[in-house]
Amino acid sequence: MEFSLLGPIAVTTGSAELSLGPAKRRSVLALLLLQPNTTVPLEQLIDSLWEDEPPEHARTVVQGHVSRLRATLAEGGAEAYGIELTTHGSAYLLRLPEELIDAHRFGELVALARPEAAPGDAVPLLREALGLWHGPALTGTVTSPPFAAAAHALEERRLTAVEALGRAHGALGEHEQAAAILYSAAVNNPLREGLIAGLMRALFRTGRQSDALEWFHRTRRLLNEELGVDPGERLRGAYEEILRAEAAGGGRAKPAGGARPAGGAPAGAAGAPGGSRSAADRGPRPVAGADRGPVPDGTGTVDAPGAVPGGDGARTGATDGTRAGSGRAGAAPRLLPRAPARFLGREQELAALTAVLTDGGTGESPLAVVAGPAGVGKTACAVQWAHLRADAFPDGQLFADLRGFGEGDEAAPAEILRDFLLALGTPPERVPGSAQAASALFRSLVAERRLLVVLDNARSSAQVRPLLPGGPHCATVVTSRSRLDGLVATDCARPVGLQTLGHEEGAALLGAMLGPERVAEDPAAARELVDLCDGLPLALRAAAAQLTARPRWRLARLAAALRDERRRLALLSAEDTGIAAALRMSVARLSADDAQLLSALATSADGHLNASLAAALAGYDPERTQDGLDRLAEMHLVDEEATDVYTISTLTQLFARDERGESGEGGKHGTGDGSKE
Repeated sequence: MEFSLLGPIAVTTGSAELSLGPAKRRSVLALLLLQPNTTVPLEQLIDSLWEDEPPEHARTVVQGHVSRLRATLAEGGAEAYGIELTTHGSAYLLRLPEELIDAHRFGELVALARPEAAPGDAVPLLREALGLWHGPALTGTVTSPPFAAAAHALEERRLTAVEALGRAHGALGEHEQAAAILYSAAVNNPLREGLIAGLMRALFRTGRQSDALEWFHRTRRLLNEELGVDPGERLRGAYEEILRAEAAGGGRAKPAGGARPAGGAPAGAAGAPGGSRSAADRGPRPVAGADRGPVPDGTGTVDAPGAVPGGDGARTGATDGTRAGSGRAGAAPRLLPRAPARFLGREQELAALTAVLTDGGTGESPLAVVAGPAGVGKTACAVQWAHLRADAFPDGQLFADLRGFGEGDEAAPAEILRDFLLALGTPPERVPGSAQAASALFRSLVAERRLLVVLDNARSSAQVRPLLPGGPHCATVVTSRSRLDGLVATDCARPVGLQTLGHEEGAALLGAMLGPERVAEDPAAARELVDLCDGLPLALRAAAAQLTARPRWRLARLAAALRDERRRLALLSAEDTGIAAALRMSVARLSADDAQLLSALATSADGHLNASLAAALAGYDPERTQDGLDRLAEMHLVDEEATDVYTISTLTQLFARDERGESGEGGKHGTGDGSKE
């Protein structure tokens, strides 16, 4: 006879499962199994079975369930297994060998596993333990707080075992297996920092650095948005170790005991943090400052970054975070995100970026600002160009999301500079605390390098300036919804504007997402979809997602649905992305006056107006209106087509109208001061 808590509550004998009856009876059994060979008071059973005030006859109900359980166990031959359900005054005791309970066997197997000391033995033990699970713990019990807490505690033990199995595979050099095991658990537990840290290490050691760093940034955003906190020591430690290991350029990771790595981990994935130590034990490791240092997996030694190859071992590069001559501090950092999927067109803009950023005639560090409205594809264009031209920057490519238009606070320059310095091989203890000092160190480190810096989603010129490299061979691309006129004025930035897609480009994007045959079936509907999406790639991708989820829909059917202006913004959203969410972030950065002006402009009949009409709609004086229009144009929320001729896109109008309706009037106002840079 076996008892199951790790999934649906069940009792099996041989190949048959005993009938346990309703949820409350299963819950009584579960509570007794959670405390085997221990008396459980009747009052505890009552408190656990009823979330609200228990009925007057609760004692009788519990006694009836216990009586039926006793009979069911007896019918299943409980006596032969040494199982007995007895009454002790106003309490009950389920006496049985504890190894008959799957949760007990799970705990014993996990306790026997030593993922760091004996990973080869730990893997089968942990796999057997996790194989005892058949779904969420305590499935079938009542939904009261005591059972929810007990299920949560069991789930915590399962996740701890998953993390241990990942470490065991990692210690054996089986990083692909570790990543596969940790991935599904991380998807279902996106705020569990230890789990994400283990996954990041496993991904890095398989050569998937961009995926590893993307997990860090995604988790950091979730922690900020849902809990209002920053990453803890374990998650931040994994991130910093990966940056330092990449900068150090260590050799291929070796499995415990000198065995060949299983799973064919890619060459170059070594130097990843982790090894055979537990996640809790892994701390920052120095990447400079000694002749020899530990390989990140603890299996040997490598030359410290900056050591002179072929020398006597005593000569090393600078150990204070600065460069010695033109030597490099290790492998070049490659922090770019993955190249954008299904990227099409933008030949003129890509050519403009090439002209700006490869112009060596000025003797200055070139700087380009890719600006445009929300959803026009600024990040995709910048990242695509960076991947295409990566070979022109052999000393590395740095990337940072400045979070200028997001749910949380914008990224502080000191935070970004710390990441950059770590990626360049600076030991953590030598990263300056102030943004000014960190900026100076950053510029000195890259002064002679051929390096590309991509600063995505900037809010203001002031946020960008401390992050600019100073060397003539470095190039910087900044993306922003603002024109960043301040960078143009003081840093000679060259603007590269992105416009919305025309009918041909928009239809091509739909074809790339859906398949050209589906678009070719109804080219007129494809053109209408481009119009209804205002030619914005983000909106078109969201529309393609709707059609992908509905393979029987023709393009004309979605176009008909989008004609309903009340539904359009909702239909042009896909989970956590969409035009409404993007516009909300832009409007949130406006001052109250500018948000009210935008709301007033949204009432324009055709979206075309001049300053006089805008003043009449908003009830502002001419000077106040003109200043507001200038700021809205700078943020690409309106477009100045010609002198005193402004247009507001249909999607922006719809969003502003919705916001006006929700808040009564004037929309949801941001906290900006409304001033220009």
